[in-house]
Amino acid sequence: MTDALATLPHRDPARPARDQAAPAPGRRRNSARRRFASIVKHACLIAVCLLMLYPLLWMVASSIRPNDDIFTSSGLFVDTFDFDHYPTGWDALAYPFSTYLLNSFLVVLGSVVGNLISCSMAAYAFARLQFRARRLAFAAMLITIMLPIHVLIIPQYVVYAQLGWINTYLPLIVPKFLATDAFFVFLMVQFIRGIPRELDEAARIDGAGHARIYAQIMLPLMIPALATTAIFTFIWTWNDFFTQLIFITKPDLYTVPVALRSFIDAQSTSDYGGMFAMSIVSLVPVFLVFLFGQRFLLRGIATTGGK
Repeated sequence: MTDALATLPHRDPARPARDQAAPAPGRRRNSARRRFASIVKHACLIAVCLLMLYPLLWMVASSIRPNDDIFTSSGLFVDTFDFDHYPTGWDALAYPFSTYLLNSFLVVLGSVVGNLISCSMAAYAFARLQFRARRLAFAAMLITIMLPIHVLIIPQYVVYAQLGWINTYLPLIVPKFLATDAFFVFLMVQFIRGIPRELDEAARIDGAGHARIYAQIMLPLMIPALATTAIFTFIWTWNDFFTQLIFITKPDLYTVPVALRSFIDAQSTSDYGGMFAMSIVSLVPVFLVFLFGQRFLLRGIATTGGK
């Protein structure tokens, strides 16, 4: 028996471990393919990102170019720097550009506050209250999302003209207190539906009504959705040009988008350099809001509709 065992081929105990540790050729090829695919994917993403950023970068470069060189060069490199567009553009219109910035801040502040109050209350009603024709009203609200502003602007103008609201900020602010932005109502409804109803039931046992549940329980839990609503309302209202152009015609009431349009005049010389410079200035508030609010924005979008 011993002689038979001695004749068997000897196996090294460490050899299986070395064979297992060494990657197979097929596995190495798969790993190389994954690395190559990852490099190609990131290269494509960087190229698309640069393509999307090109108009913004070109506008920044054009704001420091002489007027004669703005439309003669499509590149991003500046040969001759001209920073006079910023002080010149600030005082180029009938009023300093700070006037238009303050006007926009006033409209944006009223719009943000109105949407936060009205849309959150409407969302709580749709998500928690039981009333007749609730589903029909919710469906009708969602249908309004598909209506373009061009369909509504004429009847709105007629109504606001009869109320004497033209050349005031009321047409831009008052509708926000009436939960007219159905997108934000829907966003908050989906968020509230993800909050356990046991919290409502526990509050009712303690004697709390709907007003107290909404104010003390729902609102603190809805901070991500409220922050998302505030950020989007700020950006959309700040960049809104069409409705502000329709309802505001007095130069002292111009907001930033309408004021920027005043730099271009078909009957006289247009100050494109000043327009680009003030466009960069007007982008600073939007950039800061998105920079400091992106954490809440991502949380609000990620948790909306979650159970």
